[in-house]
Amino acid sequence: MTARLSRSRAALVHPGGRAMREPDFVQSLQRGLAVIRAFDADAPALSLSEVARATGLARAAARRFLLTLVELGYMRLDGRLFRLSPRVLELGRPYLASLTVPEIALPHLRDLVADVRESATVAVLDGADIVYVAHAPAKRIMSISITIGARDPGYATSLGRVLLAAQSDAWLEGYLARVELAAITPRTLADAGKLRAELGRVRRQGFALVDQELEQGLRALAAPIRGENGEVIAAVNLAVHTSRWSVDAIRHELLPRLLATAAAVETDLGASSLAGREAVAGARRSRALAGALVSPRG
Repeated sequence: MTARLSRSRAALVHPGGRAMREPDFVQSLQRGLAVIRAFDADAPALSLSEVARATGLARAAARRFLLTLVELGYMRLDGRLFRLSPRVLELGRPYLASLTVPEIALPHLRDLVADVRESATVAVLDGADIVYVAHAPAKRIMSISITIGARDPGYATSLGRVLLAAQSDAWLEGYLARVELAAITPRTLADAGKLRAELGRVRRQGFALVDQELEQGLRALAAPIRGENGEVIAAVNLAVHTSRWSVDAIRHELLPRLLATAAAVETDLGASSLAGREAVAGARRSRALAGALVSPRG
């Protein structure tokens, strides 16, 4: 049996913290994307009424968006139920194709999973949420399953706390002023002052440990992944069941392995960037040499 992570989200006034929208904001595009985002693993098929209720759109408007998506091939209609089609994956492909972290991190995640027999994941920060971009599941009857592209609230996850702690103080103050800290479980840290203090501790110690704040029976440990300039660009974690790992065992046994994995990913990211720069420089030198060898006719 597979345990699936909760997907509760933090509510923000606006991703940029603005009360007013830009004059170029296209509301119809926002509504169309809201229709797509109404579908997920918990709601793979929805009726017109359910889509209208989930998005806050009038039934007539929801119907127009749904039928347009069907016509474009991003959705299909089965009787009275609408479902996303595989073509919707095209919308995220350009971003994933440009993201080198998942590709570089995945072999290291698999090595870590083989070592500790627990699931490992990489995520990035998007506004108040984390987005999962790479995952290596453990081969267990009871394992943690993550969907690439799925989101969870940053404040209640180990990955999110590492990524939030890496932000500037000014950014964090704006975030804490806007975010709605819902108590997802009885253990969720849902007080802004306490969360601020916890993020400060995460920043100082270089890792985050979350104990059953996103889901009962689940503990998670996360560490930052830094780019060439030292900026945190992603985070990597291990998610474990409380029945298998105590907090002390996580700190003493899993933390050193997780930190070593993060360091290995950072090393490969640096090598990849260096190789890319050398390839560009080599191409420029080749073009310059070719230009020098071509002499104009007299």
